[in-house]
Amino acid sequence: MAGSGYKDLREKLKSMMPYRDNYKGNSLRDPTESPYGAVGGGAAAAERKRKYHEDSDSEPSDYEEEQQQKEEEEARKVKSGIRQLRLFSPDECAKIEARIEDVVSRAEKGLYKEHTVDRAPLRNKYFFGEGYTYGSQLQRRGPGQERLYPQGEVDAIPEWVHDLVIRKLVEHRVIPEGFVNSAVINDYQPGGCIVSHVDPIHIFERPIVSVSFFSDSALCFGCKFQFKPIRVSEPVLFLPVRRGSVTVLSGYAADEITHCIRPQDIKERRAVIILRKTRLDAPRLETKSLSSSVLPPGYTSDRLSGSNRDQILKPKRSHRKADPDAAHRPRILEMDKEENRRSVLLPKHRRRSNFSSENYWRRSYEYTEDYDEEEEDGSPARKVKMRRH
Repeated sequence: MAGSGYKDLREKLKSMMPYRDNYKGNSLRDPTESPYGAVGGGAAAAERKRKYHEDSDSEPSDYEEEQQQKEEEEARKVKSGIRQLRLFSPDECAKIEARIEDVVSRAEKGLYKEHTVDRAPLRNKYFFGEGYTYGSQLQRRGPGQERLYPQGEVDAIPEWVHDLVIRKLVEHRVIPEGFVNSAVINDYQPGGCIVSHVDPIHIFERPIVSVSFFSDSALCFGCKFQFKPIRVSEPVLFLPVRRGSVTVLSGYAADEITHCIRPQDIKERRAVIILRKTRLDAPRLETKSLSSSVLPPGYTSDRLSGSNRDQILKPKRSHRKADPDAAHRPRILEMDKEENRRSVLLPKHRRRSNFSSENYWRRSYEYTEDYDEEEEDGSPARKVKMRRH
């Protein structure tokens, strides 16, 4: 090696393989550096992995492109059936909101007919002109099962709705004169919602007109609801709704896709006045006394016009007042109910700790060397030797 002029074997090997210096574009590396990069290779490996995923994500698959095109096409169909106008000024909104407060006050005093008011947690409904059964009120659920109440079962549309709301819609040619015979006021507290639904096609004609008050919110199309706990999927279309704005639904947006109001979209109190016209051939409940407590003994069903089938109408929900603080209280979960059940059925030493499932989970008992406890009747309990395995 001395005759060749090299003092270090590494220099001789390097001169014999010069192409190794630029192999695959790599620059000269410090001989003291590990050929695999830094110990652990964390930062460099993560960077290479990130660049790989960015390159792969930049080119979506054919399936992803097809799904994206379908969603865009559906969103275009929904938009084609929506019309929005800003018709009511802040002063006009304030006048109408004061009238809505009067409706709430009269309902709390019990001044309306039984089926005018429908209460639910964080949401109250007030039917005027025409009311109808829906959702959990019926034994047999599903599209087409809704029925109008007999005429006279709900209060007439208040005059202020005609003077302050309907008249302005007619003046701006949103709806024709004499179109509205049903007005519903939905009063939402923060955190309230209305699940995905389609306004019954066999009961109401189109379009469906709604006017928003008290605060801004949004209307979502194509969402799916899941419960316990409540979860909502991403919408096909997210439609912002401003205070004092009018939203008109027709065509695809009213008939072919569901719409909803999500809990996260109601951050402040909100009220919506929905104006509709019932169909002439809409099915109607014939029985005037719809409450199960009023039905005579042995009467098991309510006959429905336009159908030979008998259908039982569930008892009306209790008239609970919406609690504004309910959204801020922890809900009773299923595991909490199970804890309460176990506390009654199980012996004291096997019960779970006092911590609730929302804060902490701890085993109900620990293995100890000795266990000694007196029973409730005062007699000493037998000692149990716990061995460790």
